[in-house]
Amino acid sequence: MPPDLRAWLPEGHLAWFVLDAVAQMDLSDFYGAYRQDGHGRPAFDPAMMVALLLYAYARGQRSSRGIERSCEEDVACRVIAANQVPDHTTIARFRQHHEDALAGLFGDVLGMCAHAGLVQVGTIAIDGTKVHANASEGANSDYEQLARQILAEADRIDEQEDARLGERRGDELPEHLVTGEGRAKYLAEARRHLERQRAQQARPIPASRPQRLRESKRRLEEELELECCANVAYEARHARGLMRDGRRIGRGQTPKPYTPPPTPQGKINTTDPDSRNVKTPRGWVQGYNAQIATNAKHIVLAAELTNSSADFGQLEPMVNAACSELHAAGVTQALDVVLADAGYWHTAQIQKILDRGIDLIVAPQARKRKTTRPGADVGLFAFMRHVLQTPAGGERYRRRSVMIEPVFGHTKFNRRIDRFQRRGRAACRSEWRLITATHNLLKLHKHHLALTAP
Repeated sequence: MPPDLRAWLPEGHLAWFVLDAVAQMDLSDFYGAYRQDGHGRPAFDPAMMVALLLYAYARGQRSSRGIERSCEEDVACRVIAANQVPDHTTIARFRQHHEDALAGLFGDVLGMCAHAGLVQVGTIAIDGTKVHANASEGANSDYEQLARQILAEADRIDEQEDARLGERRGDELPEHLVTGEGRAKYLAEARRHLERQRAQQARPIPASRPQRLRESKRRLEEELELECCANVAYEARHARGLMRDGRRIGRGQTPKPYTPPPTPQGKINTTDPDSRNVKTPRGWVQGYNAQIATNAKHIVLAAELTNSSADFGQLEPMVNAACSELHAAGVTQALDVVLADAGYWHTAQIQKILDRGIDLIVAPQARKRKTTRPGADVGLFAFMRHVLQTPAGGERYRRRSVMIEPVFGHTKFNRRIDRFQRRGRAACRSEWRLITATHNLLKLHKHHLALTAP
């Protein structure tokens, strides 16, 4: 008899824990995407694919080719995959087809953490980290560069067609289709091929570089059109003598004439048009701003993504996301205190959150700022400065970095996840939520081992 691979994995191994966790998850969104009529080639069991991805991401392995290789060489992956070896294309397409469902696994894992008592939410911390996009900063192009590249691509296609077709148009009938018998045979084979394709699961087609160039050009033109429309509305309002709040414009407040540029300004990345050039402590990178909210046990309570370099404006959305995730996980405990650094200061959002009965401690200005922030002696600025100067407020705020920075360190350095594998805001958000879900899964596994230790 061949050896049983299950005997090679020790009790308490992460692979067993992942399999048990997947067995408790609601995978109806995955199964609902497959045909039930028996047509087409049978797919790999979605539960197996989900467990394989969760285990691989927990180990810091996100490459589809690396996961395929692990199914041959790694005992744990072979146990999870039941000695099957999904090829890298299948793994990549599974991530593409089930983008939203994979993002939803975050809530399932958070619910398990709540059941285990790891989701105490008296005080939470919010922060963001910059993650490289699957794109190079050198792929940023302005409108003129895009136009030149599109024309060069068209010239290249013309040259290829000239070399292949010569003087022919290219739409002439081939020799075997000139006769009626040959045409009927060819069409019959084409219909059979089409039916085989229809029986298989639909596959997303990755956008080619020419398609990305045209999309990048369209986005820049769309931004220019938006700017022109906004300028027309602005000038029309002032022509009526009204300000934004409806009050009459006083003397000396007439706006200076503004003429939008004739061509779109700025640059866009032709590899991942959703990514932006974001600022980090060590310079600028092409990437995204990955946001999380954590508790004192380093459990991620919410994970979202933005392409804005600054954290400004993300405070209220992250608080809302944390409340929504906690409600879905069955956590009835209300948020008590939210901690955030000076980058999140947004007076209107802070006031809204305080009105909801949630206490906030947000630094009114960064520590590296030498001068006092304008207006820092009145209103919310003065109030928050007073809170930070109290022993209780200062001690609680100092816990912020201890609550959230280890999560970033463990993810980006221990697990070596500092760059997204996929492209586009939606795809990277799905990947970020899967990354943070596996972080919580590792925390839950460690907690389980501590409870079951002799």
